[in-house]
Amino acid sequence: MKLNEVRQNIDLIDSKILKLLNDRMEQGLLAKRFKEQIEDSAREQEVLEQVNNNPNALIESEFSESIYKLIFAFSKKLQARELCLTGFQGEHGAYSEEAVRHYNREYVTIPCTTFNEVFEGVNSGLYDFGIVPVENTLGGNVGPVNELLINTDLRIIGAIDMPVHHSLLTAPGTDYREIREVYSHSQALSQCRCFLSRNNLTPIPYYDTAGAAKMLAETKPRGAACIASKLAAELYNLEVIKERVEDLGSNRTRFLLLAKSNQECESSKCSIVFTTEHKAGALFGVLRLFAEAGINLTRIESIPNEPGDYSYFIDFDGSNKEQVVLDTLDKVEKQTTGLKILGFYDEKKVEG
Repeated sequence: MKLNEVRQNIDLIDSKILKLLNDRMEQGLLAKRFKEQIEDSAREQEVLEQVNNNPNALIESEFSESIYKLIFAFSKKLQARELCLTGFQGEHGAYSEEAVRHYNREYVTIPCTTFNEVFEGVNSGLYDFGIVPVENTLGGNVGPVNELLINTDLRIIGAIDMPVHHSLLTAPGTDYREIREVYSHSQALSQCRCFLSRNNLTPIPYYDTAGAAKMLAETKPRGAACIASKLAAELYNLEVIKERVEDLGSNRTRFLLLAKSNQECESSKCSIVFTTEHKAGALFGVLRLFAEAGINLTRIESIPNEPGDYSYFIDFDGSNKEQVVLDTLDKVEKQTTGLKILGFYDEKKVEG
């Protein structure tokens, strides 16, 4: 082993330490949601006792105790700020987290295992907001999210439409000529199919793009790379071998920001979901109402609700302050068997 290799190992350990500290601060913010006050000296003493009993040969109790007292102080400082917590599906570095940063960099992002966990977290009040991808220009609608939207009482309070640029990432020191396998989410792999084929790289599906980056950084499998965001490369100390490896430059994903109740804000868009009777022309009759009112529809999707039954999602340009929009929704409600207004909101379109 050479000095350079030792330093690479130190860099990796430092990256893990910072990641774990960030994770701990997130858990502190979540714990605050269950407490009436920030101060909890009994819990702090319990943690210090566990730390002092940890049998690490090189770490003296005086040193570890001083570190944890700093951790307690900074965690309490964060809890006092009443930060907005936003749940997203995936690991840190996911494109959903990137979308939150475009919407509001002050929001704290909390990773969730599933989309259902995001919805439940917002509904229970554990998170202030949740963010979910709803459609992609190449992959179409995100089925699991649309299915959850059918039955949720959450409100859409914002949307982010942004380009998704994939990067080929490797662990530091990897020779790009030795890369044989590439890990990523199946949808990301499909969006880079031509690039992978052209370079004779074998795609290996993984549960999440950022999760693949995290795995690569921690296990360093030989001859492996991953496809993920540049943000993931920064978070997990990975090297960017090539940027924009997606096959089409028009790869965009639209994300919805969810909350438990409506927010008082300017709106330029509305999302609704409805069902109709099983008869010819029922859907056409609803769509005609929007056409007659001169309202521009920006999205129409049909999602199976029950066997033989469908729900229809519609997004359209319009504000809840426009009388023509409110009148049209009244007519739609009378012509459907069920109508739910998911929210009036503003949409941010990210370019570049």
